[in-house]
Amino acid sequence: MNVEQIYRDSNALLEGHFLLSSGNHSQFYLQSAKVLEDPKTAKALAEELAKQIQDSGIEVDAICSPALGGLIAGFALATSLDKRFIFAERVEKKMTIRRGFEVTAGEKYIICEDIITTGGSALEAARQIEAAGGIVVAYAALANRGFCNRVGSDLEAKENCKLPLDKPLFALDDFTFEMYAPNDCPLCKEGKSEAYKPGSRGN
Repeated sequence: MNVEQIYRDSNALLEGHFLLSSGNHSQFYLQSAKVLEDPKTAKALAEELAKQIQDSGIEVDAICSPALGGLIAGFALATSLDKRFIFAERVEKKMTIRRGFEVTAGEKYIICEDIITTGGSALEAARQIEAAGGIVVAYAALANRGFCNRVGSDLEAKENCKLPLDKPLFALDDFTFEMYAPNDCPLCKEGKSEAYKPGSRGN
C-alpha cells in the first residue's frame, strides 16, 4: 500500500507554510481528515493497520482514541478488529474519559491516532486508561511523523518522542518533514508568507 500516494490523491499532503501544534513551522502538513472523508479509503487503511496488529499476535480488547483527530481512524480500526471503541477528550485542557465510557480493570487497549508526531496526546489518553485500571498494550496511527519508532521501520526514536519505548507503535508509513523553530524558519526569512494552522489542536 502506497500511503503517501493515497494522501496525495486525497489532497491531504499539503505544501505551503504551516504552523504546527508544537509551535514549529513546516513546509508540509498531513491533513488526515481529507483521507478519512472517503469511507472506502478509511476502511482500506484501517484494514491494513489491523493486519499489522493481528500479525504481531498482540491481544487487545478495545481501542481508545484522543479526540478530535483520532476519532475516525480509531473507530475504523476498531471496526476492522471487531473491538469496542471509546475516546478521550479534553475538558479544560485535560484529557478525560467521560460520556459513560467504562474501562474495566485488566482490559487491554490500543491507543489510536490519525497521525503520531511526538505522541503527546496519545500518551495523555493512555494515562487515563491506565488510571482507570486498563492496560495499554500498543499505540497505532495511520501515519508516523518520524519522531517515534514504529514496527517495521529503521527510523530510531528521537529525544522528543513521548511514547514509551517498551510499547510498540503500529503505523502504515513514515513521513519525515523538516520542522523549524519560528525564529529559524527559512520560509519566514523569505518573507513571502505567514505560517498558518490548517486545522488541528487549539484551532
